[in-house]
This record gives sequence, structure tokens and C-alpha cells, in this order.
Amino acid sequence: MVHFRLISRAKIEQRVEQRMEPTQGKRILAVDAFRGFTIAAMILVDSPGSYRDVYPQLKHAAWNGWTFADTIFPFFLFIMGVSMVFSFAGRKEAAPGAKGLDVQVVDRTVVLFLLGLFMNAYPLFHLSTLRVMGILQRTALCYFFAALIMIRNGPRGQCLWLAGLLAAYSLMMRFIPVPGVGAFVLEPGKNLAGYLDSILLHGHMYGAWEPEGVLSTLPAIVTTLFGALAGNCLRLPLAGSTKTLAMAASGMGLAILGVMLDRWMPINKTIWTSSFSILMAGLAFLALSVFYWLTEVRRYTTWAKVFMLFGMNSIAIYVLAQIVDPLVRVVLHRTGEVAVAWGSRLPTAWTSGLESPQNESLLFGLSYVLVMYLVAWSLWKRKIFIKI
Repeated sequence: MVHFRLISRAKIEQRVEQRMEPTQGKRILAVDAFRGFTIAAMILVDSPGSYRDVYPQLKHAAWNGWTFADTIFPFFLFIMGVSMVFSFAGRKEAAPGAKGLDVQVVDRTVVLFLLGLFMNAYPLFHLSTLRVMGILQRTALCYFFAALIMIRNGPRGQCLWLAGLLAAYSLMMRFIPVPGVGAFVLEPGKNLAGYLDSILLHGHMYGAWEPEGVLSTLPAIVTTLFGALAGNCLRLPLAGSTKTLAMAASGMGLAILGVMLDRWMPINKTIWTSSFSILMAGLAFLALSVFYWLTEVRRYTTWAKVFMLFGMNSIAIYVLAQIVDPLVRVVLHRTGEVAVAWGSRLPTAWTSGLESPQNESLLFGLSYVLVMYLVAWSLWKRKIFIKI
């Protein structure tokens, strides 16, 4: 459940300055920095100055293919899997046995899912059309199922679950026919994942289809399990350079495999195809290897402290950003006494002179990220860490 944890600032700075070997039970700066980077990127993608004037890489792909924006949520699930390895290891040492961990997992899952429902209802709270799934809901489900697998299985068992879930999802999408359409049709609104969502989530979806659907959560769980494998790698008593090379090689291999599988099953975030899951895992391995090499091997840590502050209150900062965003848009859209509809185009007179609407929109997004960073810094300065 949600609670505040007070940690001395000196202790946090000590974690950053010291060499943090995972086998000694200490935090790894690269993990906190990577998590913080994903949160900052999520805020930037979700809160542009104008939803219409956005650089292509900051928009999700219309259907097949991928952009920078499409990597952010998979990266977050991946680093969540990494963090779970260290979290569960510490809890097992403090209280051996799976039963106690199961209770904590269920508790956190429920809190995350309910928080996601609140975010979907906010600010209008039209419960009759409330969207059931969403970012936090999928995060909750991935956390729950990945946790059950991780608690009861070692790396080998996790690999078997990972491969089994990917194979099961691919086979279902390829061979189970959609009524009136047929099998292995991956077009919008005609694929198996979308068909099941239209039945299970009827009237409570994002739009014509649900980008965080029920069936497509299976390969998203796999993304979390890939993160668990990276976490297991970081816990090995090996030299930092060896771990970096292992993660980079794994990432390159997975990325190449994902691109190759695009011919068989297109890379698609909305239905989280197996090729997408594998490609994103590969890119996440590569990104984490860079973070780890810079902070743990080369000892370049100053830059990482910025992202670390986001990472230490990740869910809280993300939720706050989602709550404040529509309020800002209403304030900046007031015409007399009437507020323009939520999510409309923001006025950009204060950013004029940047030559293009895309630049104006990007500047607003970066400014909003900076505001959230100041909030994260303020929480850190006051030694407030909100764990959900």
C-alpha cells in the first residue's frame, strides 16, 4: 500500500558515490536512473504543448512500426522487472517463504489497479463509460503475474515461462479465427486481441480499440520477465564490464531477432505483438547496458542524479503529472469565464519565435518535465519517498 519512507539524504548520496555491487545488497544507480529516465520520457510524450503539433518520434505509431514514444512503456515494464529481482531478494532474506510475499504482491497490485481506474475517471468521473484498462492497470497486472512467476521460479523457470507466454500468444493470434474475419488478421478492430476486448471491455475502452487490452497483456508480462533476467544478470558476482558486455550482447541479439520476426508478425505496440515484445526487450537491454557502463564501470554519476530523483518517486511523479496536466490546459484555455475542452491545443504565444509549432509544443513539454523534476527534487530534499 502507499506509504512514506524517510531516508537520510546523506545515505542516498552515499549510495551514489560508493561503488554499488548488487551482490552486497545495495541499490544500483543505473537502475534508479533508468527508471527515472522512463518516467521523464513518459511525461514528455503524454504532455506536449499541442497534441496536434508533435514531432513524429514523440507520437505513437499509427499501427504497425514503432517510434521513440513506443519504447517508453515497455522500458518501464522492463526496469520494473529488474527492480523486482532486488526487491524480492531483500524481502526473502528478511522473511523467508512465498506466502508473505504473495500478500504484499496482491496488496500492491490492487493499489496500482485502483489508482489507474481513478486516473481514467479523472477529471469528469463518467463511470458509465469508465475505461477499465490503462497504463497503471497493465502495470499492475504485469507486476502481479511476473511476481508470482519470479517468486516460485529461478532464472531457468522464468525463461521457460517467458518463451511459453510468447508462443501461446503468437499461436492464439495466428490460429484462432475472429468471427466474420478469420484467423491471423492483424488489422485494427479485426484482430483476436481487439475482438476479445470488444466483448470483455465493451463500452469501457480507450476508443475503437484498447491499446492496453486484456489478451495483449500476456506479451507485456513477458517484457517484465525480460527485465527480471536482466536483474538476475546484475546480481551475478561478475566484473561490471562483463555484465555490461552480457547485457549489450543480449540486447543486440534480441533486437535483431525482433526485427527479423517482423516479417512473420508485424511489430505493433497496440496489440503488443511478440516481435514488438522481443525488439523492445532488446532495446531495453542495450539502454540498461549503457546506463550501467557509464555509472558503475566508468563512474560517471553526476548526470544520472537528475534521473535518479524521478526514479525514487516514479509512480507518484507520474500520477501527479497526469493529474496536473488537464488543470494546466483548462487554465491556459480560458476564454472569459468558459474553459475550453480538456486536451485541446494549448496557446503558444509565450513560445512564439521558435519557427514551428512542433518546436513550441516540444518546449512546453520539456518545461512541464522540468516542473515535475522540481517536484521530485523537493520530495527528495524533504526525504519523502512515496512507495506504492
